[in-house]
Amino acid sequence: MRLLSPSVRRMSLVFAGLLFAVAVAGSVQGQEDATAAKRLDDPDRLVAWCVVPFDANKRGPRERAEMLERLGFHKLAYDWRAEHVPTFEEEILELKQHGIEFFAFWSVHEEAFRLFEKHGIAPQIWKTAPSPKADSQEARVAAAGRQMLPLVERTRQAGCKLGLYNHGGWGGEPANLVAVCRWLRENADADHVGIVYNLHHGHGHIDDFATSLAAMQPYLLCLNLNGMNDNARPKIVSLGRGQHEKKLLEVIRESGYDGPIGLLDHRNEMDAEQSLRENLDGLRELTAELNSADN
Repeated sequence: MRLLSPSVRRMSLVFAGLLFAVAVAGSVQGQEDATAAKRLDDPDRLVAWCVVPFDANKRGPRERAEMLERLGFHKLAYDWRAEHVPTFEEEILELKQHGIEFFAFWSVHEEAFRLFEKHGIAPQIWKTAPSPKADSQEARVAAAGRQMLPLVERTRQAGCKLGLYNHGGWGGEPANLVAVCRWLRENADADHVGIVYNLHHGHGHIDDFATSLAAMQPYLLCLNLNGMNDNARPKIVSLGRGQHEKKLLEVIRESGYDGPIGLLDHRNEMDAEQSLRENLDGLRELTAELNSADN
């Protein structure tokens, strides 16, 4: 057997060391990726939602952007009423000024699409999933898909993702949201269509949430959290003050979902800053409890 020269042996050892380093780096990166999926309170993932028309203090765009910056939010999902249309552009500008992403826009308004193009942004569009009547499940899915086609095309042209939003009824059921997404992707080449799932409209799926989440996850654009009590009593609860959200957060964490997470205001009687802060504090406390249980 021929012995390797010292120089060849050194090169072999170096090469082996490099392979080992790459393997270790890949393993560490995999562990970091898995950990990242469990950081439910990562500020880069959090989206303020149901803030604009529900703020008891009726903030304008500048005050709202200042509040979100103060709280550490990097994203806003913008819901609105008719009185807010004149300030659409001011909202975009103030959010940009304060380093906050105009992440999503509720429903449809042509002035908003014009401004999105003008300012070079493409927020997600969130629209309640339809609940058409038909003689069979297959026919209902197709009818819901066809009903969404004009908005599918409008959002495609604007470069925006379209989120089917659960807001009760047949269209808000996780299995139906998934079925309509599949229909649109198969029949309208609509890969930009997905699901926005809200726990505060999902009280009927507390017990089977793991199954529902697994079905929706390939299509999930945003997951909005809420404190959860039996029978939605009350419907809107700060995180950490309900009966079931710790269990639901554990399901979310273990699923590996690493996308955006929405936190609600949605209480007319409460200052939006107080409401959002309560949810931030609750999420951090629950996340810490879950992480502590792992150690």
